[in-house]
Amino acid sequence: MADFSPFEKKMREAGLPPLAIRTFEHYYAQLVAGESGTLSRREIEPVEEMPSAEGLRTRASGEAALGRTVVLKLNGGLGTSMGMTRAKSLLPVKDGLSFLDVIARQILWLREAQGVPVPLLLMNSFRTRDDSLALLAGYEELAGNLPLDFLQHKVPRVRADDLSPIHWPENPEHEWCPPGHGDLYTALFTSGTLDALIGAGLRTAFVSNADNLGAVLDLDLLGWFVESGAPFAMEVKHRTAADRKGGHLALHKDGRLVLRESAQCPDEELGEFGDIELYRFFNTNNLWLDLEALREALAERDGVLGLPMIRNPKPVDPTDPDSPAVIQLETAMGAALSVFPGARAIRVPGHRFAPVKTTSDLLALWSDAYELAPDSRILPSPGAHPADMRIDLDPAHFKRVDQLEAHFPEGAPSLRECRSLSIRGDVHFGADVVVRGDVEIEAPEGRPLRIESGTTLGEPS
Repeated sequence: MADFSPFEKKMREAGLPPLAIRTFEHYYAQLVAGESGTLSRREIEPVEEMPSAEGLRTRASGEAALGRTVVLKLNGGLGTSMGMTRAKSLLPVKDGLSFLDVIARQILWLREAQGVPVPLLLMNSFRTRDDSLALLAGYEELAGNLPLDFLQHKVPRVRADDLSPIHWPENPEHEWCPPGHGDLYTALFTSGTLDALIGAGLRTAFVSNADNLGAVLDLDLLGWFVESGAPFAMEVKHRTAADRKGGHLALHKDGRLVLRESAQCPDEELGEFGDIELYRFFNTNNLWLDLEALREALAERDGVLGLPMIRNPKPVDPTDPDSPAVIQLETAMGAALSVFPGARAIRVPGHRFAPVKTTSDLLALWSDAYELAPDSRILPSPGAHPADMRIDLDPAHFKRVDQLEAHFPEGAPSLRECRSLSIRGDVHFGADVVVRGDVEIEAPEGRPLRIESGTTLGEPS
């Protein structure tokens, strides 16, 4: 068996707590044993139907439970795929406000409307912590007796050839990776935050990604979760073509609900994985968690929750595909669905899932397809259907945020009546451009194309 001691030494010298080291050892042992971390069709079945959140009448229970609830946002991402080098949540998304501005305002509005000091908590990474807390310092009303954040751990990357720790002196940061957002549970515990929350009388956590501005605390859903008595619940939505690569819900042959990510799908089943009619429900990563149930589960398992392993192969240098191959051992926080007996899932409307993963998503948010409501929710504008809108921007010219800003210097076009927008080549937009219906734009090869101010493209549907 491969020797774990070099990993233990590396993690200990980096200041990682014993439980984080023990948790990584748990997954490393699975890797050495040859476990692939995959879930095949032989082990799971599609889920035919899910209970719907529409029509819930549990607001009163939600209001009663609000004083025992914390809003927890995952805030470890840098947005590197969009050319960013700091916290993605600091990116302006609407009316000059960043993700974190909007989140802070949502919490403050909820506090004022309900008269309850609902705490906000971030799970930061080392790279996002300082800038994010500096922004939140401008919202003095958020301060309270509880910390505003705790830190996600990091774990060593594993050489694919001999399963040893990778050594990369050219950039030592490449020797480490995040352990996936399944680290939420370990980091809550090792940071002392879990005990602090429970000690302050909090019982329920509403957890979501900071880049999903549709994920606001809903009192009917809170009431449903509390009334259900479940230790854990996942919000799911109907899969669309845009969700083909995301994790879907399935039913294990032993009767448990499970989450299967694309990295857990055998290669020969990837085509079936993307079948949105077969696997109909998509994980929004909006989760509800009973904090006491989590603490009990960790105590019963000696601190290692045992989420399913995800084996994620990468080149050690993401800019050099020919650099040595490494394995990132990760877990997904939604996979706790299969760990907690009695875990539930509920189908929610599409507007509760509006993440920004690409500049195409960002352009839609900048546009009039969305509006900022008085309670700081970002909602589809009247008559607009952004969840069904397809925007396809040429990655050679629009992949990075600075490229997007350069091509739309006067702001986003009107997309309220847009069904689809495809742009190929070096296309620049003036002010007050309107896009209607289905529009395809292609610049001449090697030359820029300018869409003049006031232009209307396409026809209304």
